[in-house]
Amino acid sequence: MKRIQNLHKLIKLTGDRAKLDAKANGTYIVYKTDNGQIVKEYTNGKIIPINNRELSHE
Repeated sequence: MKRIQNLHKLIKLTGDRAKLDAKANGTYIVYKTDNGQIVKEYTNGKIIPINNRELSHE
């Protein structure tokens, strides 16, 4: 059980670090929401969903 708690803590810290880096560099983070939508989150709190077309490598 302790290993799972440590893993959850590490994941949270990684996300927090990504937010700090995005703020320092004037960029955004990308993540998948609980309902499966991939979004961009800017440092000002604005969240923009990414559509499937933006995900393709065409």
